[in-house]
Amino acid sequence: EFRAFELLRSGLDRSKYLLVKEAKIIAMTCTHAALKRHDLVDLGFKYDNILMEEAAQILEIETFIPLLLQNPEDGFSRLKRWIMIGDHHQLPPVIKNMAFQKYSNMEQSLFTRFVRLGVPTVDLDAQGRARASLCNLYNWRYKSLGNLPHVQLLPEFRTANAGLLYDCQLINVDDFNGIGESEPNPYFYQNLAEAEYAVALFMYMRLLGYPANRISILTTYNGQKHLIRDIINQRCGNNPVIGQPSKVTTVDRFQGQQNDYIILSLVRTKAVGHLRDVRRLVVAMSRARLGLYIFARVSLFQNCFELTPAFNQLTARPLRLHILPNESFPTQRMNGEMPPYPAQVIKNMPEMAMFVYDMYLHMMRTSQQYQYRQ
Repeated sequence: EFRAFELLRSGLDRSKYLLVKEAKIIAMTCTHAALKRHDLVDLGFKYDNILMEEAAQILEIETFIPLLLQNPEDGFSRLKRWIMIGDHHQLPPVIKNMAFQKYSNMEQSLFTRFVRLGVPTVDLDAQGRARASLCNLYNWRYKSLGNLPHVQLLPEFRTANAGLLYDCQLINVDDFNGIGESEPNPYFYQNLAEAEYAVALFMYMRLLGYPANRISILTTYNGQKHLIRDIINQRCGNNPVIGQPSKVTTVDRFQGQQNDYIILSLVRTKAVGHLRDVRRLVVAMSRARLGLYIFARVSLFQNCFELTPAFNQLTARPLRLHILPNESFPTQRMNGEMPPYPAQVIKNMPEMAMFVYDMYLHMMRTSQQYQYRQ
């Protein structure tokens, strides 16, 4: 009996055999396809269908190369079906060369080109990621975007966020020691008050019992990302009670991902900056499933015309953080239901930092007393 797989000695040969002869579904990035195209063609790689995810964030050439990973048969390509899934209302491919980006329109993806040229599309008109209240922050950008039934029915969507009065809130952050945004290096924007406030909220949620892997901290600038990471490493890094959030990264890097609870820092206090691009706003507002908490200089962003549809909704709620420290995660309170006791209003970042510090010390004393009694 001939068994081809057993005659192949190296793992590389076996993986190539499985790739060409046995695999029914093969996943790879467009970049990998471009780098390995010559090798795949030499192996006799064959496929009938291509499915591209996040197609609106891929360069035109990167979209085209995966179509050419096999030699034609009798002068015809074997490829029968090509499906692109993407959202041209979100961020385009990243082009660092400004001349190529602006004058060659290189940041336009092939997906966006097809949409712009009027190629027929299948539009998905219902989302299943976020609460309906969170979806309202960005559904104005889409044509008749609704919600799938489970968003209204599943308990996780119907239950309130423990310890927090609102499921989404815009929190105004004033200058700290007379300083708002800072720029230690060109275009390296930071905002210490927002960074400290965001980390304090993360610590508060962890003390209530929220799992760390369900919380991500996002920001619109790399400088702020590094500042938040430094603060987390100092405040929470070696503390097993708090730990690290799932991700601390920029909005641009987090496109295509999601988490249950998002803490967002908008950083700027002097000019709106690149958040004026509505596509970036859509990405920022659509990452959260159950809770979104935004720290920003409200007076700056609410006067930006491009951001008005989202910020009109956010500013309809109080601009100071409302917390319910007597609740613990998970709560039985329904979303939108008022608690039987008044919420505590946090006026500013120093007050939140001191409150979390006192809450942590109280929890440690209670834990030590309990262990002592045992």
